[in-house]
Amino acid sequence: MSIQNNLRSVFIVASIVSSLLASAGCNRDTQGNGESASVLTDAKLVDQNGNAVALSSLKGKPLVVDFIYTSCPGPCLMETAKLANVALRLGNDLGSKVTIVSISVDPEHDGPKQLLDYSRQQGADEKGWYFLTGGPAEVDQALSGFKLSRQVEPDGSVGHLVDMMLIGPDGRLVREYNGEVVRAQDIVDDIKKTLNKGGAA
Repeated sequence: MSIQNNLRSVFIVASIVSSLLASAGCNRDTQGNGESASVLTDAKLVDQNGNAVALSSLKGKPLVVDFIYTSCPGPCLMETAKLANVALRLGNDLGSKVTIVSISVDPEHDGPKQLLDYSRQQGADEKGWYFLTGGPAEVDQALSGFKLSRQVEPDGSVGHLVDMMLIGPDGRLVREYNGEVVRAQDIVDDIKKTLNKGGAA
């Protein structure tokens, strides 16, 4: 019985490890895994300068997308700093060849002014970097394309979304990252690979 139990335990552990490796692969690189539709919906959002931006209109260049809110006590600041590092490494390619998009998950409190103030405070007020908000329904529509949803607690506090994504010029998901652990240089390397694979959709 003890041998059977040991074998059963080994089998269970092996199954768990295999599942974790498989899921990690799916999260890390979705190419070739049936992800064929554009993740950029027709959601009508507003940028930090008050300009209307349809998410789908950003096709044509690789996009790096993350999800923040301006009253976030920690993770958002770290992610924004990381993307500021990406922006620095991209240099003149930001805006001309690559776009960064930060979508607020707290549209009830984040209007264009709050996003502009945030972007300036974080050294992220760069050409080619959009901080987007809108009505809650529009933000929810935008998030649905990325298969994400906002988490608003009964007390009004907002849950963190640490996802970062690289979207190809055709609007399809190229790679998904954990924004807390990914390195800026890894994102830049993936952007360059995407640029080298072809031009605009």
